[in-house]
Amino acid sequence: MSASLQQPVRLNDPLLQPLQIRHLRLRNRVMSTSHAATHDVGGMPMEKYQRYHEEKAKGGIALTMFGGSSMVSPDSSWGGGQINVSTDEIIPYLQQFSTRIHGHGAAIMCQISHLGRRATSAATNWLPTMGPSAIRETRHRDFPREMDRHDIDRVIRAYADAALRCKEGGLDGIETVTGGHLIGQFLSPRTNRRTDEFGGSTANRARFGIMVHEAIRRRVGDDFLAGIRFVVDEGTEDGIDFDECVRLARLLESEGTIDFFNAIFGRMDTDLSLAEHNMPGMSQPLTPFLATVGAFKRETKLPVFHAARIPDVASARHAIAEGLLDMVAMTRAHMADPQIVNKLMRGEEERIRPCVGASYCMYKKTNCIHNPATGREQTMPQIIAPATTPGRRVVIVGGGPAGLEAARVAAERGHQVILFEAASRLGGQLLLATRASWRRDLIAIVDWRVAELARLGVEVRLDQYATESEILAGHPDAVIVATGGMPNTAWLDGAEHCTTTWDVLSNTVEARDDVLIYDGTGRHQAVSCALHLAEHGRAVQFVTIDDNVGAEMEYNARVVYRKRFAQHGVRSTIDHTLLHVRPAGNRLVATFRHELTGEIMELTASQIVIENGTLPVDDAYQALRDQSCNTGITDIDALLSGAPQQPKPPTDSAFELHRIGDAVTSRGVHAAIYDAMRLCMAL
Repeated sequence: MSASLQQPVRLNDPLLQPLQIRHLRLRNRVMSTSHAATHDVGGMPMEKYQRYHEEKAKGGIALTMFGGSSMVSPDSSWGGGQINVSTDEIIPYLQQFSTRIHGHGAAIMCQISHLGRRATSAATNWLPTMGPSAIRETRHRDFPREMDRHDIDRVIRAYADAALRCKEGGLDGIETVTGGHLIGQFLSPRTNRRTDEFGGSTANRARFGIMVHEAIRRRVGDDFLAGIRFVVDEGTEDGIDFDECVRLARLLESEGTIDFFNAIFGRMDTDLSLAEHNMPGMSQPLTPFLATVGAFKRETKLPVFHAARIPDVASARHAIAEGLLDMVAMTRAHMADPQIVNKLMRGEEERIRPCVGASYCMYKKTNCIHNPATGREQTMPQIIAPATTPGRRVVIVGGGPAGLEAARVAAERGHQVILFEAASRLGGQLLLATRASWRRDLIAIVDWRVAELARLGVEVRLDQYATESEILAGHPDAVIVATGGMPNTAWLDGAEHCTTTWDVLSNTVEARDDVLIYDGTGRHQAVSCALHLAEHGRAVQFVTIDDNVGAEMEYNARVVYRKRFAQHGVRSTIDHTLLHVRPAGNRLVATFRHELTGEIMELTASQIVIENGTLPVDDAYQALRDQSCNTGITDIDALLSGAPQQPKPPTDSAFELHRIGDAVTSRGVHAAIYDAMRLCMAL
């Protein structure tokens, strides 16, 4: 794109306008909020932690916040994975961190907090938990003791000490947090039943938070920002509603010790409230709380930040252009693509790798479902470098997520790439996944790569089942087999009477009125298929080998499935293995064994749907093994170190051969894409 076309983007885009808060000038309106990345080493943000945030700074972000739930006191631990700002030991690491981020023109802040009743007494320091009142949290489960005045004064000092450490570490500011954390526990009558000066009235419940920020301001002075991640509505009848939150905010604001509000919605004391309020994923609509936060902004004079399912630039731009926010947080979007702002600056908005809201990053901390470099910055590049010897001929067999990524990365390296796909459309198993209930946004994983392959000039041959001769016709230097797998039914006696989740989701087999679904994996396939059928009026029984529904998936998806199962009357049975299926008249009888007791159980249904992973479709790989220079062996040591599989590329008619993704064994989307990227980035 020419400079003349790029110029209006830089000048006019609301997202790219600077923002001044006190002495700090933020270069644009895009930020990443604090979260528990779990890359710390003993509570210290060392190189891995820093490199993860540095990629965002390199990518042009204005502000990266880190250290979600960083502990200001030894009795504020939930057992690991938090930054520890309760000790001077952290100051040198913060100095390294801030220097690293400032070197790329971005600002950096840390969230400091006391968990209160959310802490755990059975890990780390083994100290009892405490809160404003002795009310247990459902999710974190400890029974807190009620804080006395000594506890209150001690924790206030701890906040101030932690803030000073952050300033001495060269950070630009800190934020505290309300929500389910200690300050929020004082604010809400759900968790504050006190009758002293810290409970009862709005002013009394705000007193602790006000005292915390007064102490922080006295300690750090006026040349250091201090904000608060603030709930604008707890979203529950017995909590603080929007109007009460506004009154609390005005009390905090009137003291002059707070520089910004980082607005959030709802509770975080259950898995469901985290999934639907605090960190909504693809089961929720886009920007679910933006209107509420915009209304809150009209009630305050301070800058307002906000994060909650704002995954795309269009939504972010709207939030800033309409004056709903001063800073828009695209936290998970930057896990998908830390180069968002740079691409905007270059006029390449369409090339931003989309966040699909899968929340895989909360299951495998900061690992994006389709960006394997995030969280692995020490070994994996966010930007693929050209090969020192480009122009190799690379053939990819299979156009699912593994094959698409292999083709993309190989083409970015400068190689000549041909991709064969037997179907009429690229996407593989993801095309099935997107047909189930609320997981339709996964299609962006495919669409983005299809667009990138077109940009990179990859030759895509659809409707072509690649034979050995067709693969070798172009004299490839490398062949990568990414042919995926097919449903595994060979394990089951009576499988011929059953239907697979693939059959149902592809509409190859019509679903009957009452269906029994067996899940042998704990992944999304069976659970989403069950919900899909229930939503379309079928009576569904669900049986799993695991001790809970969706054992092998992110917790927020798991709780959403459980909720929707309950809403649609799906009956669930856990801890049972399917042994065999037999017909009985016009119905089917499934025999199960209890995993713990060995007791036999029989269930009947008009249709039985089974899910037990896939078996590799690797005919092409097996046919080519003996002809390849590496006999199809992928060197694991080279793979893990990022080294080329062949120190010297093959010559003449020799080619190296590899298989990736489900063509090796049944796994998931992230594993398939990770296979492809780390193999092909060294081609």
